[in-house]
Amino acid sequence: MTTSRRPTKNNPSRPLSTAARVTAQTRTELIDIDALAAWLGVEIVFVRRLVAERRIPFLKIGKFVRFDPAEVATWIDEQRVGVFKERSVRRGRL
Repeated sequence: MTTSRRPTKNNPSRPLSTAARVTAQTRTELIDIDALAAWLGVEIVFVRRLVAERRIPFLKIGKFVRFDPAEVATWIDEQRVGVFKERSVRRGRL
């Protein structure tokens, strides 16, 4: 006896909607902790600490932690510290 399967969210044979196709085409390749640490020039343990403290945007796919390079680049720009050019009048010893 053959049963027909209904299309479900997890059924890969179901055609993608237009919005899903556009999202799939614009999605960038995700990177892992090792690649992010190399890109930022820091130790892996530092990236793991950022994730544990939820200080960096990341994706959790099952047990794997992945990063979207575009989101990380935006996060880096938000971390930028501006230059304060005004000098204090009261510098030095009193």
